[in-house]
Amino acid sequence: MKTKVAIQGVKGSYHHEAAANYLGDDIELLECDTFKQLAKALNKGKVDKAIMAIENTIAGAILPNYALITKYGLKVVGEIYLSIQHQLMVQKGRTIEDVKEVRSHQMALLQCDKFLEKHPDWKVVNDVDTALTAKDIVDQNLDYVAAIASRKAAEVYGLDILASSIQTFQDNFTRFFVLEREHIDYEDFNKVSMRFSVNHKAGALVEVLNHIAECGINMDKIQSVPIIDKPWEYSFHIDITFEDKQQYYTLLGKIAKKLTDLEILGEYKKGKE
Repeated sequence: MKTKVAIQGVKGSYHHEAAANYLGDDIELLECDTFKQLAKALNKGKVDKAIMAIENTIAGAILPNYALITKYGLKVVGEIYLSIQHQLMVQKGRTIEDVKEVRSHQMALLQCDKFLEKHPDWKVVNDVDTALTAKDIVDQNLDYVAAIASRKAAEVYGLDILASSIQTFQDNFTRFFVLEREHIDYEDFNKVSMRFSVNHKAGALVEVLNHIAECGINMDKIQSVPIIDKPWEYSFHIDITFEDKQQYYTLLGKIAKKLTDLEILGEYKKGKE
């Protein structure tokens, strides 16, 4: 039986590409319009896993997704680092001379602005999704339109790629969480994502960070998120990595009484960057 996986967007999206890289192509996709729809589908057991973008090296963290993970009680069981390579694609047999209009998601268009500046005669149109633009070219027989989307989109919809890796900055990566409803007990996990809060007083956060350093643990990321019902107070999302799990367990013992709230979002194997 195929693994059922929820993704944000349609087939051929970067979420689809990330899912295929992690789980292989023999998967059944549930296409979700929004991240909330994705989280609810996993929470209600409609799928086995969900793939959710959490941060990008250019755009930064997707803060609302942290809240969705907590709200729907989801657990991080893995992570994927995907190099975002934008491709210019058209209907089979069309050439660069046939292009009159380029469509894609606003962020993809911005990330390819240097390439687009070389073609000032093209009309540039914002669309809701990169892969959906590729799909529309086929469904609507748009022989004058090019899409900027993933290589997976060209593969899924049978489009020709006219120009590869057209993004201005080549080091453009998105990190995705692999989510499930329940925690998985991995024997060899070496990364943990957690959310915690501390007393609203001077030095409270620094004290926790000092314990992380004392335990020889590397903090890969820290992100503050406002606590909705407590103005000017914040919870902190951190990712930590370590060589030995005992370092992690020692840290929990040191900080337990210093926190006002603690949620372990996931214990998993660090992804390949």
